Amino acid sequence: MEHNGYQQYQEQAIFSMTQNELLLLLLNELIKRLGRCDLALTQKNYALLDESADRCLAIVRYLDDTLNHEFPISADLHRLYDYFYYELNRVKVGRNKGELDKIKPMLADLRDTFQQAAKNCEQSEQSERGNPQLPQAPNAQERNAYAER
Repeated sequence: MEHNGYQQYQEQAIFSMTQNELLLLLLNELIKRLGRCDLALTQKNYALLDESADRCLAIVRYLDDTLNHEFPISADLHRLYDYFYYELNRVKVGRNKGELDKIKPMLADLRDTFQQAAKNCEQSEQSERGNPQLPQAPNAQERNAYAER
């Protein structure tokens, strides 16, 4: 019964996330699974490698399938996701640590780029809503004028 409550909590947390948060969650999970692939190759634990690589492939395919092709950047992201999918298959089938070492930093950079874009969007939305800026600390002249009163 407790497990069901936890599962409902997790589902609710996911359903309440923004698209940006979901994207970052998926990319973080992908990077975590790549770390497991690296560990599995180091330890020659090929069952773990296959499991982790399959999960990575599923995440990349999901990211590709959910692209909105109304935007020009989607074509570039599609090619990038295809590249990652191809390289992840090479890691899995060829037990190729060199390919894994090549794509790990690329995926981390992609995640960081999306994270910065989400932050920029959030700041832009806040300024469009007219949120007041935080008050600035008084400069020296203002402090002196206040002290003289």
